[in-house]
Amino acid sequence: LNFLPSGPGILTRTLLNAGVRVVALESNSAFLPNLQSLENSLDGQLKVIYGDFFRLDPLTGMVKPPAMCSDKLFETMGVAAVPWRADVPVRIFGILPQKKERNTLWRLLFALYECNSIYRYGRVELNIFISEKEYKVLTAKPGEVRAYQALTVLWQIGCEIQLLHMEPWSSFVTNLKNGGLAVPKSTWLPNDHLCLVRLTPQQNLFTRGLKPTNSATFIFMVKQCLAKPKSRLTDRLNSWSLDNGGKLQRALEIPKNAETRNLYPEDYRRLFEALQNSNMFTETWFHDEVLESIRNIN
Repeated sequence: LNFLPSGPGILTRTLLNAGVRVVALESNSAFLPNLQSLENSLDGQLKVIYGDFFRLDPLTGMVKPPAMCSDKLFETMGVAAVPWRADVPVRIFGILPQKKERNTLWRLLFALYECNSIYRYGRVELNIFISEKEYKVLTAKPGEVRAYQALTVLWQIGCEIQLLHMEPWSSFVTNLKNGGLAVPKSTWLPNDHLCLVRLTPQQNLFTRGLKPTNSATFIFMVKQCLAKPKSRLTDRLNSWSLDNGGKLQRALEIPKNAETRNLYPEDYRRLFEALQNSNMFTETWFHDEVLESIRNIN
C-alpha cells in the first residue's frame, strides 16, 4: 500500500501509472472534486481522503479537518499494526512543506523513536522530497562543520537513508517577480535541488537497551552533547556530575580529548547504553531537563 499526502500531481500520476494502489491525502478542498472524479474512474486503485499528512496527530487543541488522527487514517486505509521487525506495512510519498521543514523532521523523529503516530503501525517507510540543505544535514559525517548536528545522529541511528533522486528547484518553484527562483536561502550548505529521500526505520532500532520508553532521554542526551559541537565529551560528562566519565570513555575507546562533533552516531548509542547501565539517568534533575527539552521541541 502506498500513501500519498498530495493532490493529482506528478507523484500521484507516477504511482498510478506504475499500477500500485494509492491512498491520496488532499488538504485543499478545491482539488477534491477532480481527485474524486479520478478515484471513481480507477476501479479501486485510488482512494482519496480529505486531510493533511503534516497535521497528523496535533499536539494540542481540537482535531479539525484537514488535521486528522493517524488511527482514523490507518483504519480508513484498512491497515493494521504489525510488529516492529516485520516488513514495511506502508510507503508514504510526499513533499515536506519548506516553511516547516526542520520542525516536521523533528516531529517525525520523535514519533519514530517513541513509536507514536504513524510508527504505531510498524516501520512505515517515508519517501519524501526535502531541500538539499536538510539532506546534507541528515547524511553528514562527524567533523563536518555546521552540517553534523543532533538531527544527523538521530536520523542515521533511526533509519536507513537513501537518496533516490535530485531535482533542480526550477522544476518545482514559481519565479519571483524579479525573475529569480523562489528558493529557500541557505548560507552555509548547498541548496540547489530538492532531494527525494527514502527513510526506512531500522529493524534493530529497539535493541541493546534503547526502547520507546527511554528514547526521549537518548534524544536529549544527543542534543545536549551537540549543542556545543566543539566541546569535549569529557566536559559534557562532568557537567552531568558523572564521577567516572573518564573511565567510561576509556571503556568505550573514545579518546580523552574527543570533541562531541567527532563522535560517530554509533558512539552516541554506545554511550547511552553505558550510561543507562550506570543508572546515571535515574537522577530526577535529568528527567526534568528531558521533559523541558521535549516541550520546547514540540
